[in-house]
Amino acid sequence: MSKPIYLSEQDHERVSASVAKAESQTAGEIVTILADRSDGYSDIQLAWASLAAFLKLLGFAYFPGLVTGFMATATGNWNLEWSPQELVILATFATVVAFAVVWLIQQWDAVRFALIPGIVKTSRVHDRAIRAFRIGAERRTHGRTGILIYLSMREHRAEIVADEAIATKVDPQIWGEAMDAMIGELKLGRTADAMIVAVERVGQVLADQLPRSDNDVNELPDRLIEV
Repeated sequence: MSKPIYLSEQDHERVSASVAKAESQTAGEIVTILADRSDGYSDIQLAWASLAAFLKLLGFAYFPGLVTGFMATATGNWNLEWSPQELVILATFATVVAFAVVWLIQQWDAVRFALIPGIVKTSRVHDRAIRAFRIGAERRTHGRTGILIYLSMREHRAEIVADEAIATKVDPQIWGEAMDAMIGELKLGRTADAMIVAVERVGQVLADQLPRSDNDVNELPDRLIEV
């Protein structure tokens, strides 16, 4: 299955330009990442399929007559008697079918992501953002002034992660306001504008806390990274 295209080439240019503009006023370095998803959630998919199989087996154990009666009716043999071995085989078959059906249904992304608990999505997006920050921004700037704006589309979650020199100076509530502005644009379906408004809000904060010096060097790429 091909990855959706969230931004056009022009949108990428707009976001990158907004980063360059914001950094022209600050010693801070802004990294932007747009992700399709932050995890494959195969463990959640497995958990739901396993639960379906367990419930199917449990139902068979408590109400075997319903299953055997249905099978007898379906085969046209109302007086069909089942041996213990046949009952075990039937129960095993029903359990495997239940597992396979629920597993396959979750191959459809709309169903899979609808079944993922919100707390799990939030945790996975946060973890992925932290990993991306460590790879792309943390300690890669002189003075540790990197900051990451991370947006994960499938989960409808976003994160702002700042390096030490920034995090110690800025109240987390400030980042929350930037997130709110970004989410407001996302709700209107304007993904590029969401990233741009977040960059602008973050840039304003950085300009106040870490103003640009005359000898400042651009240490990280301005371009939007889409994964």
